[in-house]
Amino acid sequence: MTDRAGAVWRKSTRSGGSGGNCVEVAHHLPGVVAVRDSKDPDGPGLAFPTDAWSAFVRGLPRRGSRH
Repeated sequence: MTDRAGAVWRKSTRSGGSGGNCVEVAHHLPGVVAVRDSKDPDGPGLAFPTDAWSAFVRGLPRRGSRH
């Protein structure tokens, strides 16, 4: 994965507050969006090209929709 030293991480709004599925995303890296497990911040992560991440997010169902 790309160097995450300058990453500004944000927890997903879909992550629960009870320590379950916690995903963090960093958008402030050159050309990529990084994703990691917030319970293991120094562990492995994934990096996606910015345009691929945008397409992925656009394809997600919106809150309140019945997909």
